[in-house]
Amino acid sequence: MSPTPAMYEWFGATVRAHPTRTALSVAGADFTYAELDAAAGRAAAAIAGTAGDRTGRPPRRIGVLASRTVAATYVAYLASLRLGDTVICLNTEFPPVRNAEIARLAGLDVLVHADAERELAAQVRAATGVRLLSMPDDAATFTGDGPSVEAGTPDVDDLAYIIFTSGSTGSPKGVPIRHRNFAAWVGHFVPMFADRAGARVAQTADLSWDMSMIPLWTAWASGGTVVVPTKTDLLAPAKFIAGQGITHWVSTPASVTMARWLGDLTTGGLPDLRWSIFGGEALTPEHVRAWREAAPNSAVANVYGPSEATVTCLTHLLPQDPTEQPATPNGTVPIGRVYPTVEYVVLDDDGTAADEGELLVRGPQRFDGYLDPAHNRGRFVLWDGELLGTHDGPGRPDERHWYRTGDRVRFDDAVAVYLGRVDNQVKVHGYRIEPGDIEAALRAHPGLEEAAVVPCPADDGIVELAGFFTGEAVSDPELRDFLAGRLPTYMTPRFLVHVAKLPLSLNGKIDRKALVAQAASLTTTS
Repeated sequence: MSPTPAMYEWFGATVRAHPTRTALSVAGADFTYAELDAAAGRAAAAIAGTAGDRTGRPPRRIGVLASRTVAATYVAYLASLRLGDTVICLNTEFPPVRNAEIARLAGLDVLVHADAERELAAQVRAATGVRLLSMPDDAATFTGDGPSVEAGTPDVDDLAYIIFTSGSTGSPKGVPIRHRNFAAWVGHFVPMFADRAGARVAQTADLSWDMSMIPLWTAWASGGTVVVPTKTDLLAPAKFIAGQGITHWVSTPASVTMARWLGDLTTGGLPDLRWSIFGGEALTPEHVRAWREAAPNSAVANVYGPSEATVTCLTHLLPQDPTEQPATPNGTVPIGRVYPTVEYVVLDDDGTAADEGELLVRGPQRFDGYLDPAHNRGRFVLWDGELLGTHDGPGRPDERHWYRTGDRVRFDDAVAVYLGRVDNQVKVHGYRIEPGDIEAALRAHPGLEEAAVVPCPADDGIVELAGFFTGEAVSDPELRDFLAGRLPTYMTPRFLVHVAKLPLSLNGKIDRKALVAQAASLTTTS
């Protein structure tokens, strides 16, 4: 491979080293590395024919209408990378209006979709005019004869993929990641967790979320198998792990809660599990205790990272002896140590370096700014013992600039604990959500006037959302049906509460602390 490999180079190297190993197991079918590579080559030819010539142009923007449980999704994903183009994964569970907005913001040249998603793809096309390419759901269709495209050689500075996160204005926010960012991440992350002796890695996250990078590339950069559970499988994760011989499990801690609720975490019931990687929300010692009782041979890791720092940038490897686990101020498991590919500083409210405060990062994994430069405002700063300025212009911030994560942390002996968001942004079931996005959707209802959305943590550490609104007392089913056309399911609040008025603080702003207290009572009575 080259000194800074492009994304497809990692997969291609494994194809050459282990062509007959199983690369993907999905929907009852298995594909070897050689078969998946061949399928990607033929799909790349079809995509290139639809997207048009890119001679003398930057990489094309290829959208993939990504159903996690369909083989065609993974073929289209790899084919886009094989072309040296930029891949943007949309989500079949999102409302058409949101997928259309992402397609528009990304400037897609073509949207690749599985046959089963023709209707949803047509709705996106109607709203944006994007060209469509339909692919058979079964990737085996692409393993026969036909034109193929050899892997391209993108520049390390080209965009590899764009992830869209929740935006404060109600519009998704694009996070572009370059090949050099990805190479810095995968080159450090995979050696920590890769198991070259028959690893079977569970792919639990939708490809529109960058947590999906962890199982995909832990397997594909080392010769393991990506094993895709169905939606039903995810409702009983322990049974899936045992039944499929999973060696690497990657998910939010909510899967532990689900398995405990089902009574599936029997002592020693998951003996084949070798790695359990959790992230996206708070992991508690009780989560770890229950999981380890069922999976005594598994190491456990807690990972952290904003999309802007390329998937993850801190990892905590838990000691086997729970008595050696350090206590934390909020009773959660630490998020760990910063990677050598990341520089960091923690600043207090005065911009002074401190043990506790906002985490700022820079280095090879740090992205170069949002797709919409307007979102860069206030996010990049120069700091050298003191704040020296911000980067708010349309150009890229340079390597000196620190990215403000907006996350509050505390470091003790170089080990970090996550304390929450500096602003109102929250993580729910692993998804980073801006309440203002949901509030905007609520206010769009013709009968509603004001709206406020706040987190409501439960005793088990799982965070839910509560939405408070004024105006008409719209029924719960009607309001949920309205939101279903505007928001992904994970962004719909668990609780929707009509109130006569929203509480205000002394300065006239919505008193969110009062709403959080009210929301806490909802979790205890539900």
